Amino acid sequence: MLQRIQVRNRWKSIFKPWEEADPWLFGTCIALTIFGGIMIRSVEINQGLIDWWRHWVTGAVGLFLAIIISRCRYQILLEWKWPIYILINLSLIAVRFIGTTGLGAQRWINIGGFYLQPSEFAKVGMIITLAALLHEKNVPTVRDMLRMLAIMAVPWGLIFAEPNLGTSLVFGAITMGMFYWGNVNPGWLILLFSPLISVLFNNLSTPIWIAWVVVAGIIAWRTLPWPWLGTFGAVLVNVVSGHLGHIFWNVLKDYQKMRLTGFLNPEKDPLGSGYHLIQSRIAIGAGELKGRGLFQGTQTQLNFIPEQHTDFIFSAIGEELGFIGCIGVLLVFWIICFRLVTIAQTANDNFGSLLAIGVLSMLIFQVFVNIGMNIGLAPVTGIPLPFLSYGNASLLSNFLALGLVEAVASQRQRKKRWN
Repeated sequence: MLQRIQVRNRWKSIFKPWEEADPWLFGTCIALTIFGGIMIRSVEINQGLIDWWRHWVTGAVGLFLAIIISRCRYQILLEWKWPIYILINLSLIAVRFIGTTGLGAQRWINIGGFYLQPSEFAKVGMIITLAALLHEKNVPTVRDMLRMLAIMAVPWGLIFAEPNLGTSLVFGAITMGMFYWGNVNPGWLILLFSPLISVLFNNLSTPIWIAWVVVAGIIAWRTLPWPWLGTFGAVLVNVVSGHLGHIFWNVLKDYQKMRLTGFLNPEKDPLGSGYHLIQSRIAIGAGELKGRGLFQGTQTQLNFIPEQHTDFIFSAIGEELGFIGCIGVLLVFWIICFRLVTIAQTANDNFGSLLAIGVLSMLIFQVFVNIGMNIGLAPVTGIPLPFLSYGNASLLSNFLALGLVEAVASQRQRKKRWN
């Protein structure tokens, strides 16, 4: 009897550090990784490739790292925010000199046959740095926000210059999500987006654009600490950006315009910019309710969709597992997002809460954009579907982010139980 108690206590001591960890979050991410390998295998079954196996191996390494990170005190990162920030910038600069080129972009560094993509790890690094900076300010001022934007602009600019539009958009989503959670005035966030909206509206309708400029001025008047100067600046920026956007749009070649707007009517260029979108929609539509069956999709097995194991893995899910399979994947992502919000709300401090929200912003934006481009509601931007798309660096960075959030979860104070 005494021996049984000792064994039980030994097991309790082993799992005690993870008693407050979130098993649902770990479990859903592991399940998606396993499922991703199966779908990658389905896509490549007739090509003799082993990317599905590499996906699982990378996932296992990522899980191991996540478990180690979840055991550490995440507060230590507050002291390491600047070394982490410098490291991600140095790695992005290194890409410009020793990086390899693929698919028209210079994004990877070859280390012993393993292609490292620093921009993927930069997302996690920026979450840590921005969370540490926001943690220091209970109510950030305009100056604080501009300072943080300037800090974020350095890695963002390096990534955008690779060129890597998809990851640079993810940076924007992370920043906006963390700013909102960090008590930055929502009006200021709208003003940050206002130049982009002005560009869009000025190309669609002049009256709508003028109305938006007026709205931006009103928001600036009501939210900025210096109403007259702020309103003048907001109106000026929106007017200038609207006209510049119109000028730049007219300068673009027809094929460049098609790349940006092809998702609205892909049939205009069915063999060019619209090819991926058309084939993806055909595959998802062919799956109907229950799908054609695993390894049975015609679009998937006959390789009609390029890069289907990466950016367009959701089309394979739609064709082979149907509407039910797609809804199941969305449900799993919903559980992940729900658990991230729960951890953010129950974290011991603002730093931990901001880390969870940063990871949430990163994942939810990638899910929406990736699935959106698979069903024809968003342009093709090269953003992978978290844990499902093949990509060693992307999968590792997702698991590193998972480990950070689990560290926040495992260090929450135990809730009192009723006796």
